[in-house]
Amino acid sequence: MQLAITNPQPERRHTMFDVPQILSFLQEGLGYVPSLESDAAAREWLAGLTSKGKLGHYINGSFETFEGESSIESLNPTNPADVLMTTPCGSSDAVNAAMTAAQAAFPSWSGLSGFERALYLYAIGRALKKHARIIAVLESLDNGKPIRESRDADGALMQRHFSYHAGLASIMANEFQGYRPGGVIGQIIPWNFPGLMWAWKIAPAIAAGNTVVIKPAETTPLVAAFIAHILIYEVKLPKGVVNIVFGDGTTGAAIAAHSTPWKIAFTGSTKIGRLLRTVTAGEKKLTLELGGKSANIVFADSDLDAAVEGIINSIFFNKGEVCCAGSRLLVEEGVADLLIQKLQRRMTSMRVGPALDKCTDIGPLNSKQQFDKVTSIIQAGKEAGGSCWQPECSLPEQGWFVPPTIFTGVAPADALAQEEIFGPVLVIMTFRTPAEAISLANNTRYGLAACVWTESIGKAHEVAAAVKAGTVWINCANTFDAASGFGGYRESGYGREGGSEGFYDVLVPDFPTPSAPLMTEEAAEAAADHEEVQEDAVIDRDEDPTAPALFDQGPQIDRTYRFLVGGKLCRPDGASSFRVTRRYNLLSVVGNANRKDVRNAVQAAEKAQPAWAARAGHNRAQILFFLAENLSARRNHFVSLLMQERECSRDEAEQEFGASLERLFLWAAYADKFGGSIPEVPGPYAVNAVNEAIGVMGIRAPDNFPLLGLVHTIGVLIARGNTVVLVAGNSPTTACELIQVIQNSDVPAGVVNILTAQDPDHIGQLLAYHMAVDGVWFFGGINGCTAVEKASAGNMKRTYTSHGDSVDLLGPQGTSSHWLHQASQVKNVWIPVGA
Repeated sequence: MQLAITNPQPERRHTMFDVPQILSFLQEGLGYVPSLESDAAAREWLAGLTSKGKLGHYINGSFETFEGESSIESLNPTNPADVLMTTPCGSSDAVNAAMTAAQAAFPSWSGLSGFERALYLYAIGRALKKHARIIAVLESLDNGKPIRESRDADGALMQRHFSYHAGLASIMANEFQGYRPGGVIGQIIPWNFPGLMWAWKIAPAIAAGNTVVIKPAETTPLVAAFIAHILIYEVKLPKGVVNIVFGDGTTGAAIAAHSTPWKIAFTGSTKIGRLLRTVTAGEKKLTLELGGKSANIVFADSDLDAAVEGIINSIFFNKGEVCCAGSRLLVEEGVADLLIQKLQRRMTSMRVGPALDKCTDIGPLNSKQQFDKVTSIIQAGKEAGGSCWQPECSLPEQGWFVPPTIFTGVAPADALAQEEIFGPVLVIMTFRTPAEAISLANNTRYGLAACVWTESIGKAHEVAAAVKAGTVWINCANTFDAASGFGGYRESGYGREGGSEGFYDVLVPDFPTPSAPLMTEEAAEAAADHEEVQEDAVIDRDEDPTAPALFDQGPQIDRTYRFLVGGKLCRPDGASSFRVTRRYNLLSVVGNANRKDVRNAVQAAEKAQPAWAARAGHNRAQILFFLAENLSARRNHFVSLLMQERECSRDEAEQEFGASLERLFLWAAYADKFGGSIPEVPGPYAVNAVNEAIGVMGIRAPDNFPLLGLVHTIGVLIARGNTVVLVAGNSPTTACELIQVIQNSDVPAGVVNILTAQDPDHIGQLLAYHMAVDGVWFFGGINGCTAVEKASAGNMKRTYTSHGDSVDLLGPQGTSSHWLHQASQVKNVWIPVGA
């Protein structure tokens, strides 16, 4: 059979439409059509709950309600008239029951092997994957976030956290030796990531062997309720391991104030974080992931089109209701106009619409309260002189919708540039040099995240290292993984979730209990009474010929010890001093520090800190080695002094002195050997988890080891790049003698500052109140520990306190890596890999 071949037809010209008409026709014919994700399965499940009345709390493996509890309605942000679920507002009875269940479950759960716990975590991850679609729909219904974000981002990361932490549970015995679970953890999560925050909190806690009581946000209970059903009917998690109490702020407060948890983990606003710091002070460990005002830093040499997409993702992802949202855009002046044009063009293509529409880019804000807050901030920004631009877009008639918004003409100190908005609002400012960009990025009380956009690898790493933020993305944005820790600096909180650093935060050091008291009862009484003025007395050298000749009989020229501040010997501002005595023998007269002395010492430490942190670890190590060398040369003097201050035997004093030298060598060794790690994350990224200095650290020194307590705390902190202001404890003479050794050991001015005080607890509290101090270590009585933790809420500084217990620095506790973790904070730097 032959095929017929026809002659080609002559070219014909279309005369009916010209090109503009054709384009217009195509645009009309291919117009936007909603593509809604079906919510039928989710509605069917919700209807089944509704038929049984309000959903109960998930406690001890079943759903419970308690008499007298009020109800909370969960509304659909896309259509606020749509009541999705009614949950009880957890009462004190509900919290008590949940805590009792968790406490009862802890021994058996923590007694399982890591492998056995891993099986349950793996099962939870598999169940989340199995029900991923309905979980995504529930989250978008409840929260208002676009379904593609719930489905593609949140859901996948929830599963990843459980599989990753199943692995950590399996290797815990090998990789986390010397640590154990603490018991019950109370957890309070926000409404912006209802499912993901649930996974972030629960997975590491139960993988480590803890049990938990968790409270979802009052406006977004759906995902937690659904997962509770999974835990009961599919995973069959042992009763009491996970307990979910629904409720509002009063329920959260009851969890935080309850006596059972050893730790509270909170994600939410800085305002509530301050309250929690006050409530838990002196009683519980606290980790906080709080607010942010993250910077997107765009340099002129960056790929501007890629930067625009990153900016869009950074600020408009989840409607801007993200703690690490890149809400401040810092643009190099030469490309600012071009970048803004590109950004505006891109924003005109964004769709604001229903959460379940697969074409929606920005869904409704979560609640009427949040809608009112964001719209009022926008209005206030306009009235303050900011230039506001929003793309033309039609907003749905129902729901709490806000269009994407940018502001220009804003000063760095304006409220728009300083306060967290938590909505789709971007503030744009310009800079000229990298140094100015860094200064603007750090001009905030927050420190959660930042993005750096540049094609210069050197500039990228320089800026990433200088920005005060817990996570820095280079040429990417909003990238997360369970293997990489996440958390903040400054008022963005402390502690990490994810990665090995996050796992340490759900464990406690497992130090053996000393077989004998660290101080004799007589020595403790003498130390506590050191400030009392006694009769003038002279050291009896006939009893101890090796005693240092601190004072002789007869008239004296001023022999009062002075402070070490900024590398110089300084007299007390108040010209006040006090005598240190032991058994009516006068050891020394030392200065009595006041508030101004604290201010001067902190200023010196603050000035010295950037240069000290920038030094190579090797250089810091050499200074610590030299300090040990000079201390060793005065062995006999310090041993005799310790015998008198501690009122101990020569063997005990020799033991402390020898441990002090060893400790300086230990921390010198770690000065360049605790730099960080490179966690393995999926995708084309290299992540550097860098252990950075915290900054200016205040120390209230331990009482039980007058020398070892000083060199231990000072040594580990300055080894890791911090500068310190230390107030000696109840044995200040040794600290004053150590000043001379420090001055002769090439320690740069301001790196170590030493004060003495008749009431060292009070000076420790002043350090905790000081806004330029980044962290405080306090070793004193429980009342002092509590006061310091409360005072730290001012700028959310990190604290490490002894909770009134003696610290056994001679035993394994003294050489634990725990101190290195306490002396550092982790910054995770994400770098895309590939051409």
